[in-house]
Amino acid sequence: MKAVQVKEAGGDFHLVDLEKPSPKANEIRIKVEACGICHSDNFVKQGGFPGLEYPRVPGHEVVGFIDAIGDGVSNWKKGQRVGVGWHGGHCFTCESCRRGDFITCENAKVCGISYDGGYAEYMCAPQEAVASVPDELSSEEAAPLLCAGITVFNAMRNSHVRPGDTVAVQGIGGLGHLALQYAHKMGMKTVALSHGADKEELAKELGAHHYINTSQNDGAEALQKLGGAHLIVATAPHADAISSVIDGLAIDGRIICIGATPDPIEVSPMQLLMHRKGITGWPSGTAMDSEDTLNFSAMTNSKPMIETFPLEKVSEAFDKMLNNKARFRVVLTP
Repeated sequence: MKAVQVKEAGGDFHLVDLEKPSPKANEIRIKVEACGICHSDNFVKQGGFPGLEYPRVPGHEVVGFIDAIGDGVSNWKKGQRVGVGWHGGHCFTCESCRRGDFITCENAKVCGISYDGGYAEYMCAPQEAVASVPDELSSEEAAPLLCAGITVFNAMRNSHVRPGDTVAVQGIGGLGHLALQYAHKMGMKTVALSHGADKEELAKELGAHHYINTSQNDGAEALQKLGGAHLIVATAPHADAISSVIDGLAIDGRIICIGATPDPIEVSPMQLLMHRKGITGWPSGTAMDSEDTLNFSAMTNSKPMIETFPLEKVSEAFDKMLNNKARFRVVLTP
């Protein structure tokens, strides 16, 4: 089979011929139809993720058809269309797993990091990492929903907000353009915040009731004029931009951070305690959370905006993602 490998930290992508993998016990093999490129794939490109071994095939937004199953697999059959996201398996025995909280498993696997992922024509995955894909979504549309989609959807549905509440989406990119659709379809008063006016028309097409251009307006003040945000979904990985909108929260409002950045957010206790405000984060979710995301997306016609590339153009596709030139998700089609 054809696959894309990273052979060492900081190395280039290499298109290679590999032997097609065989599923081990409790694994399934997927004939890959689409694999999204995520910013987190840069962990493989640059190194730095605990336990990462090389060479490695990246990719954790994988959709395709099951073409082989290992011993012990009973709930999946050949020919089913399935997907695998960031959460690539769990141990079932640590304290988190014993409590049913699989996403915080102490020994969790990550697809494309713990084992070879979807930048290939075939890949194998543990059966507990596999999600069913509804017919209403194409494989190319479904792939980004297994990371960008589930992260946004799962964070929002597990927050305290209810239909009619004000939800602000900070950043209109790969995560934000999905967050706008989900917030609108969940019945929220939806506000988009972006630095500039160029995304206003698109934001409103995606479901925003209000658009705040933070290059011309103070985002926090503008949110307070709308009554304050019950939830701010921070999708752009810019700590200063997140810090700047904390005062835009309503009483009991929360910022939920899903755009990953190592930079610290600046906030004083006084900003939080007077109106019981809070800042939290959310990881992605399990395979069942992926199924819920895919099914909600299909039901409400909430789809990612994508650009597709063949496997041979992986470097071009990755650079476009990394340099924020994609609108808005990049998908490989092996």
